[in-house]
Amino acid sequence: MIKLENVTKTYNKSVRALDDISFEVKGGEIVGFIGPNGSGKTTTMKLITGIIRADVGKITVNGFNVRKDPIKAKESIGYIADSPDMFLRLKGNEFLDLIGDIYHVPTEKRRKRISEFAERFELTDALTAPMMSYSHGMRQKIMVVAALMHDPPVWILDEPMVGLDPKSAFELKQMMRDHAKAGNTVFFSTHVLEVAEKLCDKVMIIKKGHILYDGKLEELEAKSKNSSLEEIFLELTEK
Repeated sequence: MIKLENVTKTYNKSVRALDDISFEVKGGEIVGFIGPNGSGKTTTMKLITGIIRADVGKITVNGFNVRKDPIKAKESIGYIADSPDMFLRLKGNEFLDLIGDIYHVPTEKRRKRISEFAERFELTDALTAPMMSYSHGMRQKIMVVAALMHDPPVWILDEPMVGLDPKSAFELKQMMRDHAKAGNTVFFSTHVLEVAEKLCDKVMIIKKGHILYDGKLEELEAKSKNSSLEEIFLELTEK
């Protein structure tokens, strides 16, 4: 579960990236977070994960206050950032072992999950190579494995499909469905509206730091004269 209550974030004391937003993502839900570039999607995700701090407001993840109990909150999160270009001097298996150490994943469980994910994402042969030799897509895949290795209940995924080949994108979408079906939380941003339309239980539309819509897609469609999420999105964000 993710809950934001009256959260505001300002940069450089003048640029208000988020303006008093509140929302809740419950267990068992896949929620798509969509909006134009610069609307506040990545800022929201960095606030939830504790990378940056809100000016005011309260954020809880899996029942833990991100500010007051940051370690417990972060242990509950699997986070895929908007850029996979990190720790590139490490080999793939070295990077995954580092993440496993950080999250105290036991060796046997770690090896099993790395092997399972590497096979699903066709990464097995690349794990002994430096990550700087990886393509963008391969780096994205290894970040997915790292984020999910400790089996967190809350997944926060910032443009997770970018760079993935069709098979890997299919595998990740299936994993998202399975994770939510088990009662867990999936919150992800995307610019590919067809993905949100087919995958999500709910969508959240943000523009200039304000939530324009938060609810089920069919309810949004019922309120609009347009039939596709793309048309509805353009109608809302261009007003």
